[in-house]
Amino acid sequence: MNELKLAVLGSRGAGKSALTVRFLTRRFIGEYASNAECIYTKHLCLDGRQMHMEIYDPCSQPRQGKLSLTDELHWADGFVIVYDISNRASFAFAKALLYRIRDSHLAACKRVVESAVFLVGNKQDLCHMREVGWDEGQKLAMDNKCQFCELSAAEHCQEVVTMFTKVLRTITTNFKVKEKRRPSGSKSMAKLINNMFGKRRKSV
Repeated sequence: MNELKLAVLGSRGAGKSALTVRFLTRRFIGEYASNAECIYTKHLCLDGRQMHMEIYDPCSQPRQGKLSLTDELHWADGFVIVYDISNRASFAFAKALLYRIRDSHLAACKRVVESAVFLVGNKQDLCHMREVGWDEGQKLAMDNKCQFCELSAAEHCQEVVTMFTKVLRTITTNFKVKEKRRPSGSKSMAKLINNMFGKRRKSV
């Protein structure tokens, strides 16, 4: 069975946890603890292939007040970067996350497509309170060579499922999953991340 690892990142209140749970359970839950971290696990069939998926949902606040993604960059095959279209500060945070991911690829002399990255403008149901334009999100995604969409975790269940499915397909396209570079190190890396973050695992 192939294994896919995805990190969903964003500022406090952007709705990354609601987006993740919406995809996994088709339910919408509006309130989450911003200081909680966990990994959701799920078995699914993607294009006729059985997959074991892990989604990392970190604490919204950067550890020690710094934007460090060192462990996530080593662990994840792809990233979903979430911002709230009614909160410009969350868009700025998403931009910083994208720059960090891009810079890590350049520093390692990797192709930008090494990791699948999807920028998501959430809370489209609050369009009347919009602070970030659709064109701003689209331009940021184009500048960082990633995919982009706007949706509402609260109201757009199918759009959420479609977005995550696109990310997972991009991962399987970018990598030959059976020939992944972590055949012997995946367990040790998972142990390292668990020791550092103390995350809860939830099987759905």
